[in-house]
Amino acid sequence: MGKGSGEILEESSGFVICDADSQEYIGAEVGSNNTAELTGFAMALRWLLIEGGQQDAVIYTDSQYAGNLATGEWRAKANKALVKSVQDLWLEVGKLRNIEWRHVRAHRGHRWNERADHLANRCVNNQAPIPLTFWKPGQR
Repeated sequence: MGKGSGEILEESSGFVICDADSQEYIGAEVGSNNTAELTGFAMALRWLLIEGGQQDAVIYTDSQYAGNLATGEWRAKANKALVKSVQDLWLEVGKLRNIEWRHVRAHRGHRWNERADHLANRCVNNQAPIPLTFWKPGQR
């Protein structure tokens, strides 16, 4: 996203919370790739709801699973409580702004997908990420 384009890039990382007694619990029953994708989608929606202003938004993901479940295009066969949380967030954010999601292919060198994988791996290993400027040279 270029300077002056009016677009905002936000990034963060976190953990899949499977403990129903945790304040951060949103329905994940086990830590898996699918629950991680859904949790990441939920965190993006939560950010849009709380801090994201009111401009239109696009969530980019390499998970067709998460995107199609979030929007209700697919029916959940597993992770039903987590999917319900994500769908509720999608609807709530959608009341405030136009929102869509777009699929990007994983492991194909897409700069922002590689960044997302980097953030996830660093988070799992309790390491700080390499600064964003590595992925977005010349911008601060």
